[in-house]
Formats: sequence, C-alpha cells, structure tokens
Amino acid sequence: MYDLTGFQRDLIYTISGTEEPYGLAIKEALQDYRDEEINHGRLYPNLDTLVEKGYVEKSAKDRRTNLYTLTEKATTEIDVRRSWEDSQLAD
Repeated sequence: MYDLTGFQRDLIYTISGTEEPYGLAIKEALQDYRDEEINHGRLYPNLDTLVEKGYVEKSAKDRRTNLYTLTEKATTEIDVRRSWEDSQLAD
C-alpha cells in the first residue's frame, strides 16, 4: 500500500469495516473517523483509483448505488501493513 495516499489507505480500512460498503456509507464512516467533511469530488475519484490499482472491486447494488469491496490484494496488503506498523511500535 506504499503507492497509496493516506486518504486512500483510510478508504481501504473504512471499506473493510463497513457492513454494506456503498458510497454514502463509506463517506459517512470516513467523515466520522476524520472529523471533516468529505465531498463527492474527493471520494469517488479516489475510489476509482483504488479500483484501477486492483485494491477494490466496484459492483452495482442497484441502478443508482455501487458497492465497493476489497480484493484479495487489498486484504493481503492490510495484513502486511499492520505487521509493519506493529514492528515499528515500541513494546
């Protein structure tokens, strides 16, 4: 995940922890965590980037709503990142 911005990494973690990860649910969860307004012009291009890079799959929930799910690549990268973070923290 070294090729991602902090915002994109936060999106991956948010998708992972969201029961039904569609755009508005992701936006609301991320706004709660970051304590800031996130506009659509920032959210959706970053989700599209994650799709293009192979971290997220996008599928239609209905005609107006897309679901975003993590790929195996993203799940593996989360594990690697968490292991690295743990190794950097003092005991």
